[in-house]
Amino acid sequence: MSESTPPEAAGYDRAAVLGERLKERIYASLTLLAVLVGLAQGGHATHKGATVAVAATAIGLWLATLVADMQAHPVVHGSRPTLHDIRHELFTSSPLLTSAIGPLLLTAVSALGAVDLTTALWIAAGSEVATLALWGFVGGRRAGAGALHATVTSALNAAIGLGVVSVKLLAGH
Repeated sequence: MSESTPPEAAGYDRAAVLGERLKERIYASLTLLAVLVGLAQGGHATHKGATVAVAATAIGLWLATLVADMQAHPVVHGSRPTLHDIRHELFTSSPLLTSAIGPLLLTAVSALGAVDLTTALWIAAGSEVATLALWGFVGGRRAGAGALHATVTSALNAAIGLGVVSVKLLAGH
């Protein structure tokens, strides 16, 4: 299934597929958040090192998800995954890769001299927390919650992201 193929056209429930993609994006945000804080906190990151760490994290998460999904398929369904199943997994897991775009762009901006690398890494970490908060707010509103309830959900999502930051800061590097 390509990015332009509607999930329902491929035999999947659109809402379920979008939910899977969002779940993967949130997992990736939390994981990348820990990596970004570790890099920023360490104070010795280089542009190349930050690029490799962010890209390796995203690719590693993506590959681990694909391996786990492909190994789980025969256990659950009693058959090997079909090409259709593999395409579905590639589509739903792609946010694990796209989550690295922001941090990589900020690292590139830093490499061009626009901002210090540590600052760029902290901005990337802050944007990951903000993204978690945004998903909480959007999810609350889509579920029919009022602005106050959606804001509370947003704050809880941000608190989870800030919890990851706090653990990394308390643990040191």
